Amino acid sequence: MIPRPIGILGGMGPEATILFQQKLMSALPDATGDEHHIPLFIDMNTQVPSRIAHLITGTGEDPSLVLASMARRLEGAGATALAMPCNTAHHYAGAIQNAVDIPFLNMIELSAAYVNKLNETGPRVGMLASPAVRLTGLFDKALAPFHKETLWPSDSDKMLDAIQLIKKHGPTETAKTILQQTSDALAKAGAGVQLIACSEFSLLGKALQNQPQRCIDTLDILVAAIIDAVHTDP
Repeated sequence: MIPRPIGILGGMGPEATILFQQKLMSALPDATGDEHHIPLFIDMNTQVPSRIAHLITGTGEDPSLVLASMARRLEGAGATALAMPCNTAHHYAGAIQNAVDIPFLNMIELSAAYVNKLNETGPRVGMLASPAVRLTGLFDKALAPFHKETLWPSDSDKMLDAIQLIKKHGPTETAKTILQQTSDALAKAGAGVQLIACSEFSLLGKALQNQPQRCIDTLDILVAAIIDAVHTDP
């Protein structure tokens, strides 16, 4: 079976989108040639208006029109489903889905369902995410039907600092220290599982996933959903 092409709304940020593509390739260890990988249409749009400026400071342009345009462009190119490796931008998922007639693989909903299937993690889910994600209530709404509650970092400013550091300088040691300390604090507060729910933080995911506490990257969950989607009959 020839895999069906997937459209990726990318560029938020660009390095995280590249990491996502690398994760998707690594998830197919049996691929022995180009033809065994998943065909992708990637819209690496680095000009999507800032989600943080729109949601936190209230000074930025609404990204939904740009994201809807990207979705239509990808559908027009032949994508049979859409995915977006940016957690915060899922606040605009409705605009994306309403713009097209193909499925949108919602990383937030997929992650909530995944957490629900885990055993012995308890009701509290630690969130390693942007304060913008907290403001939107995305994960709170997605986890509520499973009787899960979110635990958030006590210092939102530090999380923003870490995101900006990674965007400017890559996964620095300072950003890594902030995330490790935050993850430790969430574990002590009772988080039975933690979600790495910021694509910038995913660049430090391997370090976090080696910690005693259980940390799961939402990008990995989206990768698994894409692999399922391309091998499922429409």
